[in-house]
Amino acid sequence: MSVGTLRRTRGGVGSSARRVDGVPKVKGAFQYGSDLWAEEMLWGQTVRSPHAHARIRGVDIAKALSYPGVRAVLLAADVPGRKTFGLEFADQPVLAQDRVRYVGEPVAILAAVDPEVARRAAERVVVDYEVLPAVTDMEEALRPGAPQVHEYGNVLHHVRIVHGDPDAPADVWVEGYYETAMQDQAILGPEAGMAVPADDGGVDLYVATQWLHVDRQQVAPCLGLPPEKVRLHLAGVGGAFGAREDVSMHIHACMLALRTGRPVRIVYSREESFFGHVHRHPSRVWMRHGATRDGRLVNVYARVLLDGGAYASSGAAVITNAATFATGPYEVPNALVEATRVFTHNPPCGAMRGFGAPQVCFAHEAQMDRLAQALGMDPARVRLQNAMKTGSVTITGQVVRGSAPVRQVIERCLALPMPEEPAAGPRDPQALPGGAGNVSRGEGVRRGVGIAVGYKNIAYSGGFDDSAEARVRVFRTADGPAVEVHSAAAEVGEGLHTVLVQVARTELGIEHVTLHPPDTAIGSAGSTSASRQTMMSGGAVQLACRAVAEELFRRVRARAASAGRTLRGELTLADGRVLAAGEPVGEVDNYLDEPIEARRTYHHRPTQPLDERGQGDVHVTLAFAAQRAVVEVDEELGLARVVQLASAHDVGRAINPQGVEGQIEGGAAMGLGLALMEEVQLDGGRIRNASFTDYLIPTFLDMPPVVSAVVEEPEPGVPYGAKGVGEMATLVATPAIVAALRAATGRPLNRAPVRPDDLIGLAPPVASGPPPPAPAVPGPRPVPHYHGLDAGQQELMRPESD
Repeated sequence: MSVGTLRRTRGGVGSSARRVDGVPKVKGAFQYGSDLWAEEMLWGQTVRSPHAHARIRGVDIAKALSYPGVRAVLLAADVPGRKTFGLEFADQPVLAQDRVRYVGEPVAILAAVDPEVARRAAERVVVDYEVLPAVTDMEEALRPGAPQVHEYGNVLHHVRIVHGDPDAPADVWVEGYYETAMQDQAILGPEAGMAVPADDGGVDLYVATQWLHVDRQQVAPCLGLPPEKVRLHLAGVGGAFGAREDVSMHIHACMLALRTGRPVRIVYSREESFFGHVHRHPSRVWMRHGATRDGRLVNVYARVLLDGGAYASSGAAVITNAATFATGPYEVPNALVEATRVFTHNPPCGAMRGFGAPQVCFAHEAQMDRLAQALGMDPARVRLQNAMKTGSVTITGQVVRGSAPVRQVIERCLALPMPEEPAAGPRDPQALPGGAGNVSRGEGVRRGVGIAVGYKNIAYSGGFDDSAEARVRVFRTADGPAVEVHSAAAEVGEGLHTVLVQVARTELGIEHVTLHPPDTAIGSAGSTSASRQTMMSGGAVQLACRAVAEELFRRVRARAASAGRTLRGELTLADGRVLAAGEPVGEVDNYLDEPIEARRTYHHRPTQPLDERGQGDVHVTLAFAAQRAVVEVDEELGLARVVQLASAHDVGRAINPQGVEGQIEGGAAMGLGLALMEEVQLDGGRIRNASFTDYLIPTFLDMPPVVSAVVEEPEPGVPYGAKGVGEMATLVATPAIVAALRAATGRPLNRAPVRPDDLIGLAPPVASGPPPPAPAVPGPRPVPHYHGLDAGQQELMRPESD
């Protein structure tokens, strides 16, 4: 029901409103999950496996249990309810009982009076392991006779997409093989939370997470408690990027709190955090592109492998995303994509910013450059010639009905100013490759330019009934009307709560808006992931505000009628007043003898799961981005420096322009990390660099200037026409930077991150044999865990090959 056109209110939609959490964060007063405290609180500690694959023959906890200050030591047999949990499939043990499948898997937990006592006691837990053969290579895991990670095999999910005629001929063919490494989300705030036992036999869990309700739907069954007795509250989140989609310390803290009857806080160390959350899937991609002589794409073949480690996490959805985006934002009439998510004895992998799209974007953009070279064409021209537009058909047969300004983002990106060429003569060493290391003098420095284009879905796909609920209350205060917004949506640092406040200000014309702390007392808002929350929770707040406004207008009309007045024209709200046809009627305060409250749920349009040929209207809407990178490489030292990143993004409509700019810059930094330095290094399944000393992430000195442009072409049918912007910059930064490195060095550079040896030619390009055949039988599967969906929704979510 329409309430008319609402006037812009200060700090509303379209303004760069100040972040609602900005001041406490800058002042150091914001309380993160690791800052939680309670009287008589105990400290939890986890005992983890040192082996990638082993049988547990026995666990001796006597010395730990008798250690002074220890209040409880728990094993798998102490789990009061279901023994396993999982985001998509309940396949991961709460505590390993008879077998461990990766280095770092939890075996025992304990609670003690302080963290040092807990750590020392954990060292006294003795586990008798029988070490078993492990498979830690994704291709090896598919070979006959490989060690089996699970009794149902080493394949979680396989996606096959057949579009048009995969045997269609082409004039020119190019092919390539590409790899991306395992990347860590590098969240600054480690996994942390506190469980508090309640008088009703339940528990309150304060935790840094991305999705309160799905956490509860995994935690409650493992505790043997009904959902209403497990109450989750959002603690301050120090970054997420997918690392907090899966349960980490949640069940452990609750078990210890319920056993001891005291609050239990668990905070992972930095090293433990590397073991305690999922990472970005490492990938291997084989591609073959065919085109006409004038550069039109005709046929694309892609074989995609993702190493998911030991457990499912969100891997089935990640590989589906990777498959659907494997050919890029281009019109491709014929395609065959075979994509497999593999189990190994490596640490589990799951969601990370981009969710499968960055891995294939790195490959398909390298292929577009190869195609341009083979045709003697400009790389940008090849992309422009094949760019999707509204009305294009994707390789899943989906007609793009919303905005698709691919050509516009490419052109806007190319139009952004290039960095100045360095002046002749000696240069500041800080501005050379190697930077503060002061190792280059510029003699062998060459500059290169690269471009990349990518796209990704917004919100959940494949038939999932995605929704978000919000409650809005308007009431009178001594200082005028005020609004309270209650949403379970997790603010993880991206500025979501500021956006929700902006929506309420715009819809109700009231500047004073407060947020109720997110918890499970209200319905689910879904996960803060998939760049979905501006659309989904923003949409829920918009609906609730409009319901509140309708009730307010009803009161206004009723009072006017009782006074014998007739209100002409549309009623609107602005600056705390009610207007009729633009003329003031009265202050909102005058109609709030009783508060007005409304609760609404927003659903996006329905989608479809992929059919047996990988066809279907699978994604709600799509967002596009282009990025240009300028780099300098010292060819003698193998050092690189990114000089500039220029990005153009399809945002639909910018709800908070400064917030959009921040997301573009932050996403670019993460993509730069994967291009040049970030890699979780594994040796037999063991992480060798589980610290920020050895796992390198970009610092202030590594980041170049980022210039950006936004293309505002509103998406029809979604709140304000806005698209999420959280992931797109990460997709395109890595392939753009590596393309620039190729241009500077002339080397193929088919793996990210690029190492110094790669830049100077000491290391040959990574090579592989022919792509492994698609698995003949993708199942059987673990029992799906569908977050409490009804039977019809479960069927929609079920993997295609089940």
